[in-house]
Amino acid sequence: MNTWKRRQGFTLVEIMVVVIILGLLAALVVPRVLGQGEEARRTAAQVQLKEIEQALDLFHLDNGFFPTTDQGISALVEKPRSGPEPRKYRSGGYLKKIPTDPWGRPYLYRCPGEHGDYDILSAGPDGKEGGTGKDADINNWE
Repeated sequence: MNTWKRRQGFTLVEIMVVVIILGLLAALVVPRVLGQGEEARRTAAQVQLKEIEQALDLFHLDNGFFPTTDQGISALVEKPRSGPEPRKYRSGGYLKKIPTDPWGRPYLYRCPGEHGDYDILSAGPDGKEGGTGKDADINNWE
């Protein structure tokens, strides 16, 4: 019985072995999990761009023109008061709120665009237009 009472806990060596194993697992798994965050943001930006495009297409169908650069994407949320005034603007707008990109910055909108009727882009993680690799822009024409 005395032997059983002495063996009820873990020794310091056993605890250290478990901590080292957990540390090794974390060192292998954490970088892979963290690397997916940036790819998820890029995918979210592409999905948001599609939603904005659909709202712009509905705006165009109702009013016969796209919002100007000055009116911006906010014309999809609230009826513009400047520039050409939409005659058949939908009650409640075309989007519930003005979207920001996954990095918390507004999308850039230009109409007429250089690549089509309009250009929409997120400047990506670095917040600057242009860039390559992980800092590349996400846009509606590529």
